[in-house]
Amino acid sequence: MSNPENPGRRHLLKAGATLALACSLPSVVRAADRRIIVSDPGGPYTNAYRKAFYDPFEKATGIKVISVARESQPVAQFSAMVKTRNYVWDVTTLTISADIPYLQSQGFLEPLGLSSEEFPDLLPEAITPNFLGVDVYSTVLAYRTDTFTQDTPQSWADFWNVEKFPGRRCLRRSPLDTLEQALLADGVGLDELYPLDVDRAFKSLDKIKPHIDLWWTSGAQAMQAIQSGEVDMISIWNGRAQAALENGAPVQIVWNQGLYSIEGWAVPKGTPRAQMATQFVRFCADAKRQAAFTDDLAYGPTNRKSFDDIPAERAALLPTAPQNLKNMRLPSPQWWADNRTQVTERFNAWILS
Repeated sequence: MSNPENPGRRHLLKAGATLALACSLPSVVRAADRRIIVSDPGGPYTNAYRKAFYDPFEKATGIKVISVARESQPVAQFSAMVKTRNYVWDVTTLTISADIPYLQSQGFLEPLGLSSEEFPDLLPEAITPNFLGVDVYSTVLAYRTDTFTQDTPQSWADFWNVEKFPGRRCLRRSPLDTLEQALLADGVGLDELYPLDVDRAFKSLDKIKPHIDLWWTSGAQAMQAIQSGEVDMISIWNGRAQAALENGAPVQIVWNQGLYSIEGWAVPKGTPRAQMATQFVRFCADAKRQAAFTDDLAYGPTNRKSFDDIPAERAALLPTAPQNLKNMRLPSPQWWADNRTQVTERFNAWILS
């Protein structure tokens, strides 16, 4: 009989135990890997997306979706993850104008193989090979109806017209959208904006600058300003204006000359869960799934068939309602990708001058 303390036997037993553990690991690893981490802006987005996308995807595929709130400007974190291969999440929301051109040019986006031909019901601007837009929000003019009871501002030229429309004014402390609004106020047509005449935009801004009571830096600040009556008219994201209205404030949204943006999903290149992440992104193109988030977010779906499942009263409040969308345009993603840094530096210096 062999000695149980024999080194050879101990090695054999250890090897057997290791083999048994190794044989059991794949199923454990596979179970743990049946999940993706998705980042979104948090707050009402998380609740709306959970109902519309996360839970239905889990039910359909068995892949668990863990949601986390992302930074307000996620591009730097997205880039760092790809460079370091330290993936904090597998999918995130990005905007097609501000984020996608830069990340695409740097090679930081996972190839998803998307095309507008594959998704013909989606707005064509909402699709790139590596990005799928799911919601549309718009930067719009909004005003207090208790201040403007008869003559009401209906354009950015009206916003700039301080004699005809006296009142406290508020613009975003950012060149994004603000330069376009300055040009629209100066008579440039929506279809004639790009390439932006930056010098002309700043000359127009010079005219309105003395009359701006507040430069907002967050959506929450903008909503509070118009909701409380701190200002009488404002450049604001439509969802924030709608929230102020639903909170009882006398606020009116003007869709004319709005600048809409498309928000959606992209995957950081190299994430080990890219296949499941891609599956999730494609799932979110579904018309019924996109219709579901509009109950909680006043943002429009990119799938035009979603309106078949959205009550007409609610649909009329969304940017992608046909009667609203026809009076707006998408800012040029490529122009902002090429010019954002230098224009932002000039704008920040101008604000302080």
